[in-house]
Amino acid sequence: MEKQNESEDMLAYYKQAYEREKQRNAELAGALADANAKAADFEFKLNRIKNNPFWKLSKPLRVVMHFCIRTKDRIIRYGNPKGVARKLHSKMIEKRAMRQHGTKSFPKQEERAKQRAEQFWARDEQGQQVDICFSILVPLYNTPRKFLSEMIESVMNQTYQKWELCLADGSDDAHKYVGEMCLEYQKIDKRIAYKKLAQNEGISGNTNQCYQMATGNFIGLFDHDDILHPSVLYEYAKVIDQKGADYVYCDEVTFKGSSINNMITLHFKPDYAIDNLRANNYICHFSVFARHLLEGTELFRTKYDGSQDHDMILRLTTRADNVVHVPKILYYWRSHKGSVASDISAKTYAIEAARGAVASHLESCGFHNFKIESTRAFETIFRIRYELTGTPKISIIIANKDHLSDLKRCIDSILDKSTYENYEIIIVENNSASEEIFAYYKEIEKHPKIRVVTYEGDGEFNYSRINNQGVKYATGEFVLLLNNDTEVISVNWMEELLMYAQRQDVGVVGAKLYYENMTIQHAGIVVGLGAHRSAGHTHHKVNKENVGYMGRLCYAQDVSAVTGACLMVRKSLYEELGGLDEDFRVALNDVDFCLRVRQLGLLVVFTPFAELFHYESLSRGSDAAEEEKSDRYNKECAAFKEKWKQILAEGDPYYNPNFSLNHSEFRLAYKPADR
Repeated sequence: MEKQNESEDMLAYYKQAYEREKQRNAELAGALADANAKAADFEFKLNRIKNNPFWKLSKPLRVVMHFCIRTKDRIIRYGNPKGVARKLHSKMIEKRAMRQHGTKSFPKQEERAKQRAEQFWARDEQGQQVDICFSILVPLYNTPRKFLSEMIESVMNQTYQKWELCLADGSDDAHKYVGEMCLEYQKIDKRIAYKKLAQNEGISGNTNQCYQMATGNFIGLFDHDDILHPSVLYEYAKVIDQKGADYVYCDEVTFKGSSINNMITLHFKPDYAIDNLRANNYICHFSVFARHLLEGTELFRTKYDGSQDHDMILRLTTRADNVVHVPKILYYWRSHKGSVASDISAKTYAIEAARGAVASHLESCGFHNFKIESTRAFETIFRIRYELTGTPKISIIIANKDHLSDLKRCIDSILDKSTYENYEIIIVENNSASEEIFAYYKEIEKHPKIRVVTYEGDGEFNYSRINNQGVKYATGEFVLLLNNDTEVISVNWMEELLMYAQRQDVGVVGAKLYYENMTIQHAGIVVGLGAHRSAGHTHHKVNKENVGYMGRLCYAQDVSAVTGACLMVRKSLYEELGGLDEDFRVALNDVDFCLRVRQLGLLVVFTPFAELFHYESLSRGSDAAEEEKSDRYNKECAAFKEKWKQILAEGDPYYNPNFSLNHSEFRLAYKPADR
């Protein structure tokens, strides 16, 4: 009789839950339809305003008005005019830092002589020592005189002398001067090879013609309107010799006008990161690679014209043994009317070509039924939706002590918003004292997806040990560590995490977390960042609408670590590593875990498409800030820095040594002491 009553209670519970779900879905569908209608109406009104001639004529007035508003906002934000002055001073420092990457970085006469005298070698496929000879490929098409001369002379001025410049000219009859100028330069330097093409074959075809002329063992791709740093071939030859690099790239700058010092954008890149590259061709310029990587494949494929470099980079870096990033500005990308550097819409076909290039790469890697979508950051910065290969069970582990309202909000958001169904919630009760929390436990344990287990500890708080014990109760294939002060925003948050966690090359996945005021709490972790030089969150307290440095807040990417406040990992991997290191009782246990995952050769991925609130107190700040003077934090920080001193010394591979370690928003470092 008792069992029958229990069955009837469970049946009634499921019926109520089903009706609530139906009602919620109907409400969401209606809300979505209303939102779409409002968005369409707003877009129509906005376009009508923008196309109004009076709106266009009033632009100067709006510029002045917006400047005044920004100034007022800065005063409010920083409390007084001194705060604005500090902000302006910071901008001034950044401008000074930018200048050190222009012509000021060019080697002086003594340094040029030193670089010219150095000898570098590569190893051929038989392991024999051979010269490093660069074949620089430049497809020409109606190149302006000034651009052409500056491009050629930037190669002739290289401090490393073993190079050849291969020029394939598809210019029309109205631009015969292109060939005439090239032949004049050829008389000055015989390392310049020139070929006039019978017809223009497009950027891919013309570059492939350049390749037919090349004799070097390393191939470099150079645009006809850009400029090389005098030391770029020297720096590349050095890493080929010393690190055995077979694919090399550098940082780059976009400039306009007659001087490279007139910088628009400085792009300081991470080391090789496959998820970044799939979402965004961050490698771009200046790519140099071992010739043997092209065996059995094409250089440029004409069907990807407009994004032929992204296609090539994806194919060749996948084949390469050692992709090396030289973290220096060594390439100057000219922005002018009609160039992609100026406006992607100047070559709209490039967007579809980029999507096709990424799709081809993903298929070659065994992925199917994926979706590739442009993001709000840029048309060719993509969101990739991987197909879920199944519906494995996810065990959500939540450590809790009292905090009834926090826990209830967290649990309710999971149950009410999550679209993924195969999960369980394991609450690890840790020495709570309030009667209310135990009454709540008794209530929620009626739910078939929820269990409450008791932490068997000595009463001293140890976040690592609590979670490790919780994982022992997990029956899922994947474990999701979750703080009790989080709240789900994205209804498909578990799917977004799982699509990466299921990949065999990925070990850990983390989410994008916001404070209550919609500023960013977590968007990936950089080791070495922050006052303690242990680890820090990037883009900390940046507004939600911000796209981040070079669009980084808009696409999934590889990072060194993610926060344990929302961290998904395969249970078998968690157990293989022994879980969180219990010597790190409160701080840095998540970073330590991620670094151990990376030691196994697995990736740690941050995705901005799994979004949650994290109600960590803004006034309290980070654990490091709150506990700066405590023995506990200092000891854990010291232990972390000792354990990972080599990685800290080398620097975070997904950051860049040109960025300051004092700031979370990818601010340029001006002095070595700033690091």
